[in-house]
Amino acid sequence: MPPLTESLAATCQQRFHLRWGHLHDPHVRALAWLLDSPDLLDPAAPQWSGQVASLTAPLPPATVAWLAALDQAPEPLHDYLAIQPFTRLGRYAERLMAFYFTAQGILRAHGVQVRSAANETIGEFDFLLQQGEELLHWEFAVKLYLLEPTGAGQAADYFVGPNLADTLGNKMHKIFSRQLMLSQHPAAQSCLPQPVARAQALLKGWLFYHRHADEAFAAQGISAGHCRGFWCELAEVGSLDVQRALILPRLRWLAPVSVAPQETLDRDGLRAALEEHFTHDSMPQLVALLQDDGEAAIEIARGFIVPDDWRARAEHRVLRPRAIAGA
Repeated sequence: MPPLTESLAATCQQRFHLRWGHLHDPHVRALAWLLDSPDLLDPAAPQWSGQVASLTAPLPPATVAWLAALDQAPEPLHDYLAIQPFTRLGRYAERLMAFYFTAQGILRAHGVQVRSAANETIGEFDFLLQQGEELLHWEFAVKLYLLEPTGAGQAADYFVGPNLADTLGNKMHKIFSRQLMLSQHPAAQSCLPQPVARAQALLKGWLFYHRHADEAFAAQGISAGHCRGFWCELAEVGSLDVQRALILPRLRWLAPVSVAPQETLDRDGLRAALEEHFTHDSMPQLVALLQDDGEAAIEIARGFIVPDDWRARAEHRVLRPRAIAGA
């Protein structure tokens, strides 16, 4: 592994291990990544009109010390999370952030549903935060998208979810045209302790590019320093440079991992596990590539392994909305 560095060229994994390698609890590590990882969207990009939120960077020393102490005694966080076997990644990340905002003393409300007089759900406030005298509405999301290469990635619609259920473009449209407007709805007024001063979106995540793509590429509006990974088809796994690997369960998709070497797979074990998975399930698998670092194996790269027909299905997913729009 190259020397750990804080340079702009360093990977997200390198920066994370340098800053947070002393943390051991996986949930505390996930929280540290949420607080310290690069934003997915560039707050200064003109198309966001100042509606992209960003956390303080670098984290204040008090927060760094708080995370270290939490790692030594993580039981309050575990109790707060109330982890269930099939917890959705987004809800898990929201709970982590709610725990942090509560500890900071700025959380006014979390997950407040707004309903009409007919009891229909109009929307939900992810976070209502107190900043001085002002009340802020923050929409929060953690997303992982793969760049479908046929459109050269110039539009957010070419970033598709691994299960092809959504695109970055769809997510942005929903957040900026609907969710951030929620406080202006008449039905929301009874849910608010005071008028909302600003509504913003905080997005964290990873974007994945085909393993032969230009690593310097960044789409418009995306943070240039965002966390990156690769994707490849199952047939390409044999050409990966694999010393050790780990297929990541969904709740380990946030922070770069550090695990005991005996938990890992070699190249043959990885391929066998993936082939077995794809015999009955088409969901891409997120794999961490690891390297020995003393008594642990630490993540140096990550990528989605997709079934061999995924590229064609992803192209259809991207082009279908355009065909409908042009009809």
